[in-house]
This record gives sequence, structure tokens and C-alpha cells, in this order.
Amino acid sequence: MSRLYVKVMIVLLVPLMIGTGIGYYVGWNDSPAKEADGAFQKAFPAVIYQEKPSINQDEISNSRQNAITRSVAKTSPAVVGINVTEMRQYRDPVSRLFGDDPFFRQFFGDRTYTQEVKGLGSGFLISPDGYIVTNDHVAGNASEITVTLTGGKRLKAQLVGTDAATDVTLLKVEGTELPHVPLGNSEDIVVGEWAIAFGNPFGMFEINDKPTVTVGVISSLGMNLGRIGQHYYKDMIETDAAINGGNSGGPLVNSQGEVVGVNTLIYTAGQSSTFVGYGFAIPINKVKKIVAELKRKGKVVRDVWAGFEAQQVDVRIARYFGMRQVEGIIISEIQPKSPADKAGLKVGDILVEVNKEKVNSEEDFNSVLVDANAGDVLNIRLYREKKTLNIQLRLEKQPS
Repeated sequence: MSRLYVKVMIVLLVPLMIGTGIGYYVGWNDSPAKEADGAFQKAFPAVIYQEKPSINQDEISNSRQNAITRSVAKTSPAVVGINVTEMRQYRDPVSRLFGDDPFFRQFFGDRTYTQEVKGLGSGFLISPDGYIVTNDHVAGNASEITVTLTGGKRLKAQLVGTDAATDVTLLKVEGTELPHVPLGNSEDIVVGEWAIAFGNPFGMFEINDKPTVTVGVISSLGMNLGRIGQHYYKDMIETDAAINGGNSGGPLVNSQGEVVGVNTLIYTAGQSSTFVGYGFAIPINKVKKIVAELKRKGKVVRDVWAGFEAQQVDVRIARYFGMRQVEGIIISEIQPKSPADKAGLKVGDILVEVNKEKVNSEEDFNSVLVDANAGDVLNIRLYREKKTLNIQLRLEKQPS
């Protein structure tokens, strides 16, 4: 009787134990996360496993929301990837040896050729009817422009206008009720506050149809980088948010989801074309002014006039005038009845500062005129007859 009892119990208990074990195993492995935890525990049995309290997904999502994530969610739909086709002219290296000499041209011909070049960059919608801001070096000379919206929709874009001096371009795509970003006030930026860079680095927009996001802080303001190519970079915003090739033209956004700058340059120290530490953005207040004029006229008209010619001071000039250091530009010619003439400037005056900014080349002075209008007053500090003087010069409209 006892043997029969034992056999019956074995028959009943074994399936029950197997079922319990399978159920426990299935229950434990009901998600990849639990499966990973199980594998980790087996590999590292010395680690004490703590059971996490049960939290639903909405609570988890809400607990991770902050100013950065809300700003990203608000801005991302308005960021676009830009692909351009540009026709560029190149000159044969052989012809460069002889310059533009017509004698040699009759033998070698005009050895210039046109080549189709493709490029990419970023941009952002600023209005529901399809106006897009980007950089001039991204799309200013493009013959064909394709814009990819977040989500993957591709549209042909029209070049409304471009301004090489400030490196700002305005595009237009057809559409209504398109997502767009609010433009902030770059005068209110605080060094150390959050900075969020959006864009299309290395063409990654093509992979997942949405922008890449990097986060840093505002590192510095009012950075004057001088002239690079056709562009004058003045009063730039510096950030350590990573900006790489393809990010140009994308928005730099604050934690409130407002655009405070247009990502434009990276500092590479001549080492590479990728992010090495700092990026620079054009202040949005400057961009607002430029795109407003581009929409009205298709170009920015600069017709201010100072009325003098100058050249850079070198060691010889500095020594002749008894200067302690080499700085400034020396006036070589003043046009009669010009703003410079009316302000009392003289040939031989050495300008060292304009509006509290150092001036060490003609390009430095021209960069001041890029943002100036007729009627603006320039506060000039100059060196004359071994004395430092302060003079005000009121700019006028260029005579026709």
C-alpha cells in the first residue's frame, strides 16, 4: 500500500514541479530587460539584485521629462535636412601657371570647366507657410535644393535670397500649417545656460528622417572671428554643444524651445572637419533683420559710406609714428565732404578701435560696416601725433 502511495505521489508531484519551474522561467523572462537581468545575475552572482518597485510606463516617461526634453520635442518637427546641387567653376592647374595672360591663352585656351558638386546641411522652418533659414555656405549658390522634413517628406525648395556677408540664406517650400519654431532674443542669452544644437551631421537625416540633437552650454558671447572667405563672423555665440559637418544652418535652441542662433562654424584648430571642442552660431537677432530684408528684396543692400581709404599698420609704420605696439589701420586718403571729412579725420590718423572693438585690418573695419546703417554713429579711438583721441563719425548713404 505504501509503495502504491509513493508512486501516486510521484506521478502527481513531478508534473506539478515541472510546470511550476516552467511558469517561473516564463514569468521571469517575460521581457528582454528581465532576460538581460537574469543573464547578468548568472554571470555576476556577487552583485546583489534589488527588485525595482512596479511603475507604469507613463510614470517613467513623466519622471524623465525636463526642460531639455521638452525643448527637443517642441523643436524637432521644424528642423529640416538640406541637400543641394551646386555648379562650381574650376581652373586647370596648368593655366594657373600663366595667370590670365592673353598670350598664353591663345595657345592653351580658356582652361576653366564647370563641375556639379553635391552638398548637405541643415535648416529650420520659421513660418507655417514654409520659409526656412539656413547658411549661405550651405545653399546660397545652389542650383537645386531638396528639403527633407522630419518624418521623411521631401520637397523642392526655392532660393528666396541670400547674404554672403552674414552667411544667412532664406529658402521657401510650398505648404501650409507646417511646424515652425519660435525665434528668441539673442540679447537675453546668459553664459552658462543650456544650449541645444539640432541638425543633419554627416547626412544622418537621410538615415532616420529626424534631426540629431546635442546638448551643451553657452560658452561665450560676442566672439569676433573676422572674415572667412566671403563671410564676416561678428558677435558670434560660442557653445560646446557638438556641431559637426552637416549641422550648418541648424538651430541653436535654449531650454525654452526658442531659437537663439544659427549653427555655422566649428573650431578645429586645423586638425579635422569634425567637432573638436567649440562651435559658433550667428545670433538670431541679426538673422531676423537679414531674413526680413531677404524676403522683401531678395538681397541685402549695403550702401553706407565712411569716405576714407586705409591700410594695415606694419612694424615700419608703427616705428615711424613712435607707436609702442603694432596695431590699427592708417588713413591714406579722405574723400572731400565725406563722413570722415566731416568728422575731422586726417590722413595719417591711425584708427585702433571702433565701437570698443580693436581694428587691425581693413577687414576688421569692413566687418563693422556689415551691420551698420546710414545714420549710425561710430565711436572711433585713434592715434594722432603721439596722442590718443576719441572721434565720432556718422555714417551716410553711399552717393550714387
